[in-house]
Amino acid sequence: MRTNTKEQEMEVILRKSEAAEPFTFRFLDGDKVIVKSENYKAKKSAENGVESVRKNSQIEGRYELKEAKNGKFFFNLKASNGQVVGTSALFATEDERGDAIALLTSEAPDATLTDEA
Repeated sequence: MRTNTKEQEMEVILRKSEAAEPFTFRFLDGDKVIVKSENYKAKKSAENGVESVRKNSQIEGRYELKEAKNGKFFFNLKASNGQVVGTSALFATEDERGDAIALLTSEAPDATLTDEA
């Protein structure tokens, strides 16, 4: 994960696939996924999900810290109603997970949205 330089900013990619619920988004740091969404039926719902991540990433209590069965670390970001609005990538250490949370907190509100849907 990069240091706090501003030469590269976080980006949100909104995509559409051939799935039954085709719309998804990812918050990226370069080519590394920080948070990904569930699948949505409607594009507007996915766009609302992006806004929910932007908003809820600013609230410390919305991060649910987890450990995967393989021993790697991740987090879920939850909305005020308790619904998961984003799930992180897997990280080798708790410190890497913490760095990803700090990055999401600082950059998600202003992340550039690229609409590929």
